[in-house]
Amino acid sequence: MAKIAFIGAGSFGFTRTLTKDILTFPLLKDATLALMDINPQRLAYSKKAVERIVREGKYPARVVATTNRREALKGADAVICTILSGDVNVWQYDITIPKRFGVDTNVGDTRSVSGVFRALRTIPVMVDICRDMEAVCPDAILLNYTNPMAMLCRAMQKTSRIQVTGLCHSVQGTAQMLAKWIGAPMSEITYVCGGINHQAWYLKFEWKKRDAYPLIRRAIMDNPKIRNEEQVRNEMFLHLDRYVSESSGHNSEYNWWFRKRPDLIKKYCIKGTGWNPGEYAYILNGYRRMKHSWRKHIQNWLNDPQPLNLKRGHEYAASIINARLGGEIFEFNGNVPNTGLISNLPPDVCVEVPVFANQRGFNPVPVGALPPQCAALNNISVAVEEMAVEAALTGNPRLVFQAIAYDPLSAAVLSLAEIKRMVQEMLNKNKAYLPKFKHLKV
Repeated sequence: MAKIAFIGAGSFGFTRTLTKDILTFPLLKDATLALMDINPQRLAYSKKAVERIVREGKYPARVVATTNRREALKGADAVICTILSGDVNVWQYDITIPKRFGVDTNVGDTRSVSGVFRALRTIPVMVDICRDMEAVCPDAILLNYTNPMAMLCRAMQKTSRIQVTGLCHSVQGTAQMLAKWIGAPMSEITYVCGGINHQAWYLKFEWKKRDAYPLIRRAIMDNPKIRNEEQVRNEMFLHLDRYVSESSGHNSEYNWWFRKRPDLIKKYCIKGTGWNPGEYAYILNGYRRMKHSWRKHIQNWLNDPQPLNLKRGHEYAASIINARLGGEIFEFNGNVPNTGLISNLPPDVCVEVPVFANQRGFNPVPVGALPPQCAALNNISVAVEEMAVEAALTGNPRLVFQAIAYDPLSAAVLSLAEIKRMVQEMLNKNKAYLPKFKHLKV
């Protein structure tokens, strides 16, 4: 009987969705689902949700809940991580302080100045999770859903022997969007996507084994509705010739081109109709709106008399765990060390490439060299991420500043001296979450 541990199980949506998927596999239907969170109230809600899924599906699974991480991890075959280090009262400053300095952020959880600071808070926790796993479940795989994906995975892969990969919706979601734009069923689409998380490129996108990029370009150019749906990504594609994997809102803050002036923000970042429009503080404002309604939302779901839809969804985690435990081999795009997988990105950095999961674990597929215009943008992001990870692991505040000095968005609007002042203010606000830092002076 498998044991699957959920670390950060208070993430109600993820825990509920992943549990539903996991239990659809015959190999996993009798699993022990060990839920762990530091927030007892959220943990209790998630336990009720998982128990409802087990009950309605008539599964022979066992559900346990604890606030003790090692207890949840002990003997696990797979670990799913969906944590958030620091609540909105802390991470709001990732958005609001840069705004005062002129850095306009849309999401702020993956890259740029706000992504770096989320990494600084979260890397120590993730490394500690790996240390616990080494002690009590050393052969388990770790599937990470927490952002900033690339920096967290890089830190864990650099410091631990635990098999770690990071999972994201963007590759399969974007492929489905592009197929829809050209009127193709997904069953007839094949693609190869490689790069880094949220900035991976469709190196091939084919319909019935024929290059579909001319059809995508024509759809964007000829259909105003499609052009407007993803304004930033479509603009990048029309100039860089490969489509990027994550939404326009996210990608607007990963480069120099879209958020450095109010007129550009107005033109590209607030009128898109796809998910995550690029207006300032999109996710932060959403959290603020939900602050007083999340309990009601959860209770409505728990008390809904309608039977649940227990059909398997499109998340990767359940299929990966099933493959690891002897089920069908499963292909996905995952975040793994660059062991020659992408030849024009640095060795060992965290890259996102096709991966096959089987009983051995993760088996990544080399994709070769990225087109130079794509590798150029990836290499800048990688350089920032490498400095940020090293800063988090060593407690070097000077390196935090130097990482953000090379962040494209910050550098597009601020001088070095201004970046230094911004970073110093943000370090001071995050003092309680930076245990490795002996001092915070930049």
